[in-house]
Amino acid sequence: MKTQGEIEAAVCKGMSHFEQEYMGRGPTDIRAHLIGDLLVVRLKGVLTAAEQHLVRTLPAEKGRDLLKQVRTQLIETARPALETVIHDITGVKPRSLHHDISTHTGEEIVIFTLHESPAYRESKKK
Repeated sequence: MKTQGEIEAAVCKGMSHFEQEYMGRGPTDIRAHLIGDLLVVRLKGVLTAAEQHLVRTLPAEKGRDLLKQVRTQLIETARPALETVIHDITGVKPRSLHHDISTHTGEEIVIFTLHESPAYRESKKK
């Protein structure tokens, strides 16, 4: 059985691999936080060069809205694959997925609610 930290590290690795394979580039930084039945994943530096150019060249609201719509559609299309990654790591099926991205910071947040809190062993205190 994994520790909470091992689960969080595996989620980071799985999400980073997903971003590289599915979106074309991985994040510059990624953190996962397991809080009961809630899994929060924060990815930094995920905007591609094309997305950054799009946001810079279109009027602010239009570029932001277009990018968010595209990213939301991509995440929804990839939802089964993402849910499989999370299920394989945590041993618990995701109940729902929530997503948002900032066009200003290039930061993306993905939140999974799980059907229950995953089982994990306590890490040894140092």
